[in-house]
Amino acid sequence: MMAPLIVETGNRSSGAGWVIALVLVVALVAGVIFFTQMSGSQNAKDNAIANAAGQVGNAAEKAGNAAQDAANNTKQ
Repeated sequence: MMAPLIVETGNRSSGAGWVIALVLVVALVAGVIFFTQMSGSQNAKDNAIANAAGQVGNAAEKAGNAAQDAANNTKQ
């Protein structure tokens, strides 16, 4: 009669779990950076539009004042 054959394989991890975890962390960091930059870009656009609107308002006020002055000068 033969003795039973016992084979121990041990823990043979290929490291694929660590690679997947690393890829996920890199993707997460890249996503955060992307959305942060997009938010900053949108704020800059909003500020530029608000500034331009303010300048248009100032120009319209000056034009209105000039028209009022011209109307006052023709009455005299």
